[in-house]
Amino acid sequence: MSITDTPLYTALVTPMNENGDIHLDDLASLIHKQDEAGNGVLVLGSTGEGLALPLEDKKQVVKTASSLNVDVPIMVGVGGFNLRNQIEWIEYCHQFDVDSFLLVTPLYAKPGPKGQVQWFKSLLDTADKECMLYNVPSRTGSKMSPLVLKELADHSNFVAVKEASGSIEDYQNYRKTAKDIVFYSGDDGLLPFFSMAGCNGLVSVASNVWPKATHQYVDWCLDGRGPELLPLWQECTDALFSGPNPVPAKVLLNEKGWIENTKLHPPLTEDDVEDISILKNADNMIQRWYKENS
Repeated sequence: MSITDTPLYTALVTPMNENGDIHLDDLASLIHKQDEAGNGVLVLGSTGEGLALPLEDKKQVVKTASSLNVDVPIMVGVGGFNLRNQIEWIEYCHQFDVDSFLLVTPLYAKPGPKGQVQWFKSLLDTADKECMLYNVPSRTGSKMSPLVLKELADHSNFVAVKEASGSIEDYQNYRKTAKDIVFYSGDDGLLPFFSMAGCNGLVSVASNVWPKATHQYVDWCLDGRGPELLPLWQECTDALFSGPNPVPAKVLLNEKGWIENTKLHPPLTEDDVEDISILKNADNMIQRWYKENS
């Protein structure tokens, strides 16, 4: 079974105790909620504060996620700007029952096309599992070069791209470059557009707080019903980005009683969500929609 057989992956938040340690019980509970909804789980992506966590905490997350015997695939985030560290991280994860890796464009350095190809090839060669490449220039400072797709499309471990540039035009250009590679939208609100342009699914922030409803949203979008969903889901997913991600998601998860507190690693803080009523209203709207349509 390929990771591309799963149309929805939740970019999972990482719940913490007040002292900043990983809240392992909350982590397990969140993963089980995703398993019940049939959603794949991505741990230690940007929504999971993967770059802010100490290495030992990251190891705890992977150990816990891989020990739960869930039926859905587990994907592990790989990101940074030190190649050796990323290779060592992939090699560490090989000992656990995880299904794939998410490989993000190198951060901060703004490498050119050939540098990107060399970076991704090194990681793909190291991995013994399927990989999804991640284009998110708003976070990394550089856009994934089409040369990466052209040069690496035949690599046995390269099966998918998470496209989060926010540009339908870029997405279409990437698809022309690598016609056999599967694409996922990295933007909840843009899924209706991406699905009409042939994407395979979604890597979602919204499914943290609405696991079953987001699963249905993805199914309907992939079934051609995206346009009718756009107004509601655009408004409600925008609420989850009313502050820096994953701050609003953690605030709402805490409000729903799904995590014990809203603790984040600096420089993120829950103080950047000033009006929780926006989140509560979005939650009510999505819950109502799901109740009426499930």
